[in-house]
Amino acid sequence: MRLLHTMLRVGNLDKSIAFYTQVLGMKLLRQSDNTEYKYSLAFVGYGDEIDHTVIELTYNWGVESYDLGSAYGHIAIEADDIYALCEEVRAKGGKVTREPGPVLGGSTVIAFVEDPDGYKIEFIAKKDAGKGLGN
Repeated sequence: MRLLHTMLRVGNLDKSIAFYTQVLGMKLLRQSDNTEYKYSLAFVGYGDEIDHTVIELTYNWGVESYDLGSAYGHIAIEADDIYALCEEVRAKGGKVTREPGPVLGGSTVIAFVEDPDGYKIEFIAKKDAGKGLGN
């Protein structure tokens, strides 16, 4: 078994696709509409679904926003240089919500950005990925 995708409900599919592809550098892998149930899907990721876990963006026609709730946390993405990546995200109009730096109580370097719907995305420095707090 393997993890296939994470699904996020979005209020504007085009805006979300633009964020994940143009700001975060993912590829639009496939897109489809279901006219019977009135929703559209777009799958984005850094590699083909056969080898990588991807994100499914689901737009339910006519729904422009969602209550994100308190249970959802974030999606984590490994990055070579999160300092430069945050500057790039900011330059492309993205929102950095936590500047890059070591996590409090540890040494792992992280940062957070937010997508157009308010979903949090954590960047973790490649050298620290998989190490928890880095203590």
